[in-house]
Amino acid sequence: MSENSEPVEIKLEDFFASILQSIGKITDSQIAELLARSHKTISVAESMTGGLLGGRLTSVSGSSNYVIGGIISYHNRIKVAELMIPGSLIVRDGPVSGSVACAMAEGIKKRFRTDIGLATTGCAGPLPLPPAPVGQVFIALAGDKGCEFKELHLQGTRQEIREKTVQAALGLLWLELGGD
Repeated sequence: MSENSEPVEIKLEDFFASILQSIGKITDSQIAELLARSHKTISVAESMTGGLLGGRLTSVSGSSNYVIGGIISYHNRIKVAELMIPGSLIVRDGPVSGSVACAMAEGIKKRFRTDIGLATTGCAGPLPLPPAPVGQVFIALAGDKGCEFKELHLQGTRQEIREKTVQAALGLLWLELGGD
């Protein structure tokens, strides 16, 4: 992470109060419209979602105007080599942590020179990734105001956890872009 920014943990109650009203209602087209209207660019760093988030963002025609690209950093080696995350951070906090999620978001934002970096990391199962239990997920967004992350504890199958993570990340982006 950059020296001037610290991860900001936002209360889940506040996040979910805002998101629950929109989950299931936020469409890829609405996200696309907000990104296009804002004239902001975005890049993604995905671990446990393995490209699902980038797929959702690029599902709308014209997305090349705001989606610059992404990296699937499933292995810690890629987090270090491609996103410039200090290996010591991963060793200290673990790959499933808010600090690593923010470092991923900041790393992709810097590497791709975008206005927004959006990242996902977590344990989708079926086996836990000690000390992270199945369903522990972190999403992070790096933007003009620094980086913020959310810790989620999700239930379901591996695929359901991954899809819920993507929806939560899109919800975080929705809020950042001023969606109502």
